[in-house]
Amino acid sequence: MDASDDAPDLTSPATPSPESAADALTGRTRIDIAFGRGHLPVCLPAHAEPTVIRKAALPKLPDPSGAIRRAFERPMGARPLAELARGRSSACILVCDITRPVPNRLFLRPMIETLVSSGIPLDAISVLVATGLHRPNEGEELAELIGDPWVLAEVRVLNHFARNAADHVDLGRTRTRGTPVSIDRRFLEADLRIATGLVEPHFMAGWSGGRKVVAPGVAGHETIRTFHSARFMEDPLAVQCNLAGNPLHEEQLEIVRMLGELHALNTVIDEDRNLVYVSFGEIIASHLSAVEFITAATKIQVPRRFSTVVTSSAGHPLDKTYYQTIKGMVTPIDILAPGGTLIIASACSEGFGSPEFRAAQVRLAELGPERFLATLTAKSLAEVDEWQTEMQLKPMRVGRIQLYTTGLDAEERRITGVEIISNLDAAIAESIDRHDDPAVALIPEGPYVVPVHSERHA
Repeated sequence: MDASDDAPDLTSPATPSPESAADALTGRTRIDIAFGRGHLPVCLPAHAEPTVIRKAALPKLPDPSGAIRRAFERPMGARPLAELARGRSSACILVCDITRPVPNRLFLRPMIETLVSSGIPLDAISVLVATGLHRPNEGEELAELIGDPWVLAEVRVLNHFARNAADHVDLGRTRTRGTPVSIDRRFLEADLRIATGLVEPHFMAGWSGGRKVVAPGVAGHETIRTFHSARFMEDPLAVQCNLAGNPLHEEQLEIVRMLGELHALNTVIDEDRNLVYVSFGEIIASHLSAVEFITAATKIQVPRRFSTVVTSSAGHPLDKTYYQTIKGMVTPIDILAPGGTLIIASACSEGFGSPEFRAAQVRLAELGPERFLATLTAKSLAEVDEWQTEMQLKPMRVGRIQLYTTGLDAEERRITGVEIISNLDAAIAESIDRHDDPAVALIPEGPYVVPVHSERHA
C-alpha cells in the first residue's frame, strides 16, 4: 500500500480566494462547485455566512506508477501479484463502470503486463466492466473508462449483463439473509480473479470498492434486486461511511467468501482526481485498508446543522444522470436542519437514467412519498432501480429539495419529485431570507464528502 501523511480537517468558514476577487466590489463571496466536466460558480449574498465543507487535503502520490508497483510487490494478506499469477491459466480483472472516476489508466497495463510476465497468456486475460444493472459502456465511453489504448487493443474488454441468466453461475443463497447468489461465469471461472475500484462514500453500502465491485458489480439481477429491497434500504445502518451492522456490506462479504480466493486493487483519489492511495491484496483486507485511510479525511465533523445546504453531484461522471444525482441529495442530510432547504446542482448531461428508474419516479409523482414507500415494503425482490427513488425519500423527509440542472426536459423535471430552480444564486438568497438564517453550508465535491453533525456523532 502507498499513501502520504494525513492532513488536518478542512471544514472551515469560507475565506477569500482568487475566484472571489471578481466580486470584491459587491462584497459577495464566490465559491466554485463541481458541475459537469468543470465547475459552477456560486455567488453568495453579502450578508451570507458560508461554511465550505471539503475533504481534508490529501497529498497526491509523487510517483503513482511506483506506488502501484509497490502495491503489487507488497500486498495485504496475499502473495505478490507476480507470484499469484504463476501457474495460472487465465485471469479476469473487474473494473467499475463509467459512473466511477477510477484511475484505470494508471494500473491496468502494469497489472496485465505483470500477469503476462508470470506466464498467463495475453489472450487468456479479460477485463470485465462491472456494470451491475447499469447499461453497458461502449465506444468512446469505453475508451474513456479504460483510459489506455494498449489495453483496448491487446485484451478482451467485456461488459457484464445482469439480466442474462445464461452468463451466470447459481451459487445458492447466503446463510444470513437468504439472498440468492449468481455471479458472472467469466469472472467466477477465471483462474485468477481481481477486482479493481475506487473507495469513496456510498450512501447504501457504506463505502464503494472491494467487495462491491463483485456484488452488485458482476452479480445476477436477482442478487442485486434482493439486497436493494426495502428491508435492506430502510435499515438505519445502511448509510454512508458505515460498515458495522450494515446489511448490504454484510451480504457482500458473505458473497465474496462464497466465491473463494479473490484479490483486489483499491484506490483513493483527491478532489482533483489525483491518486493519493493504492492498496492491493486479499479483497477484504485491501478494501479495509483503503477505508481506514480515507475515513478521517472524508467524514467531516460539523458543529451545527444548517437551514441552507448547497451541494453538487460531484461533477462528471457522477452527474451524468438524475439517477446518480440522488446520491448527492442523501449524503449531507445529517447537517440539514429539519425543514431546511437542500440545493443541489447537477448537469444531468445524459438525462434521467434507465427506463425502470423513470417508471419508479413516475410512480413517486403519482402516489406521493408515503404511498410510494408502502408499495415497496412488502417486496422481497425490488424492481430494478426503484431503490434509487426510495433513497430520494430520505432527504425529502428532512426538508425541501431544490435542483439546478441544465440537462433534463420538462417531463423529466416534473417526475424528479423535487423543486426545479433556474437560478442557483437567487435560490440561495431566497433560502437565507425564508429561514431568516445567513449561515450556508457548501459542499463543492458533493457525495465524495460526508458531513456529520458532531453532537450526534460524538
